[in-house]
Amino acid sequence: MKFIEGGVCAPKGFKAAGLHVGVKTTNVNKKDLALIVSDNECNAAAVYTKNVVKAAPLNVTKENLKNGKAQAIFANSGNANACAPNGEENAKRMCQSIAKALGINETEIVVASTGVIGQELPITVIEDAAAKLYTQLSYEGSNDAAAAIMTTDLATKELAIEFEIDGKLIKIGGIAKGSGMIHPNMGTMLAFLTTDCAISHELMQKALIGATNISFNRVSVDGDSSTNDMLTLLANGLAKNDEITETNDAYHIFTNALNTLCIEFAKMIAADGEGATHLITCHVQGTKDEADAEKISKSVISSSLVKSAMFGADANWGRVLCAMGYSGVNFDPEDVDVFFESRMGNIAVCKNGRGLLFDEDQAKKILSERNISINITLSIGTAQCTCWGCDLTYDYVRINGDYRS
Repeated sequence: MKFIEGGVCAPKGFKAAGLHVGVKTTNVNKKDLALIVSDNECNAAAVYTKNVVKAAPLNVTKENLKNGKAQAIFANSGNANACAPNGEENAKRMCQSIAKALGINETEIVVASTGVIGQELPITVIEDAAAKLYTQLSYEGSNDAAAAIMTTDLATKELAIEFEIDGKLIKIGGIAKGSGMIHPNMGTMLAFLTTDCAISHELMQKALIGATNISFNRVSVDGDSSTNDMLTLLANGLAKNDEITETNDAYHIFTNALNTLCIEFAKMIAADGEGATHLITCHVQGTKDEADAEKISKSVISSSLVKSAMFGADANWGRVLCAMGYSGVNFDPEDVDVFFESRMGNIAVCKNGRGLLFDEDQAKKILSERNISINITLSIGTAQCTCWGCDLTYDYVRINGDYRS
């Protein structure tokens, strides 16, 4: 198993494109409409936000995927089409416009939107651009599509991985966006994954839920869960492996690769949090079960005080214990060890729930790195979990103070 180039177009038979069409009105150089298409119909699976308030495209996509089939993904940035006038009608019109250009049924479209909530989608600019976007499709178009789904992201997010099943080379690729309104149970993220593996819809759905639970559901930027989160997976079977229809060795190889890809995407989203200067990894070990380790780790990476301390490279480990204490997990505070770590080394700051004498200058050097880790050890059991977050900076407030402008 290895990472490769190509993003969402790395698997056989997938094209993509991205254009500026006018959904975003302040910068004509920013792409705002993306299209991903398979050469043939795919088995499809999806996971959606748990927010009760869901954007119209999610409802339309859910309806379209009832039969577990799709052939294309059509997404815009700059407008969330959430809590907006004519939301579902406009989401359906998006499907109709691109289905006409592609010559397929509108129910074979995954439709998605991201951007400002509550404003009506400028549907006519999307409809007018559908045919042109179709002509731009390319087997090398992943980066254009990745750019077209960005909102406050600072960097495109593309990944692909390849591996073998029964002598057949299989690839999974994808693009994602996410920077703010990110919290466990997914955040303002869109992630579109493709594979040339032959696998049943039912096992795809099972694999996608499992991958989400150990990746995107373990990320927090700011404590807000979005209305528009969507993770989809299309499988066109062009790798010509025997279709995976049971949880056998082939299924486990596939899920291992999918999990690896999704975890890397989750880390990319956390690292690109709005205004972020640090990627924070929190690893908890020694709990009685994984659920407890996850609760503690999520609580730490979601803490505004911990995030602020990491922004200031301040080894304020007391905030870590505080966040652990309200996580909902029952543990003995005197059974907690805490270390801070980066490429500059690691430093123990707490032993058995009590502070240690440590070199503050060395701690600051460690926490001044871009990628930092908070390592927590208990001795209740053998379970462990890792979650990812980012620091809380002045720029986060600046970005979100004028997001609509």
